[in-house]
Amino acid sequence: MKTAILHYSAPPVIGGVEAVLQAHAVQFAAAGLPLTVIAGRGEANALPHGVDFIRVPEMDTLHPEIAAATGELNTGQFPDSFESLTTRLTGELRPLLAGFDAVIVHNVLTKHFNLPLTAALFRLMDDGTLKHTVAWCHDLTWSSPNSRGKVFPAYPWELLKTTHDHITYVTISKQRQQEVAGVFGLPVEKVHVVYNGVDANALLGLSAEGAALADRLDLWHADLILLMPVRVTRAKNIEYALRVTAALKELDCRPKLVLTGPPDPHDPASIAYYESLLAERDRLGVKDEFRFVYESGPQPGAGYTIDRRVVFDLYRVADVLFMPSHREGFGMPILEAGLAGLPVVATAIPAVHELAAEEAFIFSPDTDPAALARQILKRVNETPEHRLRVRTRRNYTWKAIFERDLLPLLEKRAD
Repeated sequence: MKTAILHYSAPPVIGGVEAVLQAHAVQFAAAGLPLTVIAGRGEANALPHGVDFIRVPEMDTLHPEIAAATGELNTGQFPDSFESLTTRLTGELRPLLAGFDAVIVHNVLTKHFNLPLTAALFRLMDDGTLKHTVAWCHDLTWSSPNSRGKVFPAYPWELLKTTHDHITYVTISKQRQQEVAGVFGLPVEKVHVVYNGVDANALLGLSAEGAALADRLDLWHADLILLMPVRVTRAKNIEYALRVTAALKELDCRPKLVLTGPPDPHDPASIAYYESLLAERDRLGVKDEFRFVYESGPQPGAGYTIDRRVVFDLYRVADVLFMPSHREGFGMPILEAGLAGLPVVATAIPAVHELAAEEAFIFSPDTDPAALARQILKRVNETPEHRLRVRTRRNYTWKAIFERDLLPLLEKRAD
C-alpha cells in the first residue's frame, strides 16, 4: 500500500498540523511502510529516514501568486489568475499522485488558505487520479468564527463544504466530528474520529535502547506495570512475585512484571535457580506477564543485560516498584522510586522501614498472593492519575492510534 500525505507545509515548519504529519510519518517509517510527503514548503532531512519528500511550490500558502489570489478571494473577489493556478496545480499533481493507493489531505479540503489547490484536488478526484482521499479535518473555515467571513456562497469557496464519493472524512475530536457533519451535511457516523497522540518515548525521556526494550516487553498495553530492579537471587523472593503476577492475571488485569537483573552467568547454582523460575512461570501461565530482561534482548536466546540508564528508563515507564525481598542490605530502589514518583510495595524488611516507613505499602511475606494482588489493584485504581496514565498509554500513543485507527482507514475505501 503506497500512501502520500499532502499539506501546505511540512517539517521543519512548526505548527500543529505539521506536528501530526511528522508523528504519522514516524509511524509509517517504523512500520516499514512506504510514505511520501508532498507539500509546498518543507525539507526532506526533517522527516524520518525512509520517508520521501516532494515539494510543489504552488502548494505553499505563501507562494506569491497563491497569496495574491487568496487576498482577493478573502474579500469575495474571484481572481483572474484562479483558473490558471488551478490548472497548473492539477497538471503538476496528476503524475505525482496517480500511483498512490491513498492520499491523506490535511486541512486543504476544509480551509481557505489555498483554494486553487483545493479546486485542483477536486478535479483529480473527478478524473479518477485520486482513488482514495482521506480528508483530515483539523479546522474548518465555514464553522470558524475567525475565518467564516472569508468564504462566500459560490465557487470556489463552497468546495470547502462539498462532499465527494472518493473522500473518507476524518477529524480529531467528537466536537469537530459534529462540526464536519454539520458543514458537509453528513451523518455523524460517516465522519471518523482519530485523536492526536502522545510520543511516549519522548515524553518519558527514554533512550533508544530503553524504548526498544519497552516495545519488546509490550509494556504499552499493560493495565499495571510492576518493576523489580534486582538481580536473580533467592533473596529477592521471585517465586512470590510470580504468584502475585498470576493472581493479578486472574483478576482480569493485564499485568507486566519486569525483573531487570540477570542470573550470575558464572554460577551454576544461579543459572539453575533462574531455570527453575522459568519452569514455575510456565506452570503458572504467566510467561507473557512476567518478563526477565535477561531473556528479552534483540537477539532471541542470548543473555541480555542493561545498564543503569536503561533501568532508569523502566522506572519512568513502570507504575509500581515491587520488592517482595526476604532481605535487603540498603534498598536503593526505594529511593530511586521515590524520586521517580513510583508507589512502593515492599515487604517489611528493615531497609524499607528506615527509608519509607510512612510512604511505602508494606506487606508481610506470608500474605496470600491473591490477597496482595487485590490490595495492589485497589490502591492504584483509586488514584485518578494512574487510571489516566493507563488509558493514555494503551489508547493514545501515536503507535496505538496508528495501528488501531489510521491503518484501517487507509485499507478501507470511502463508503
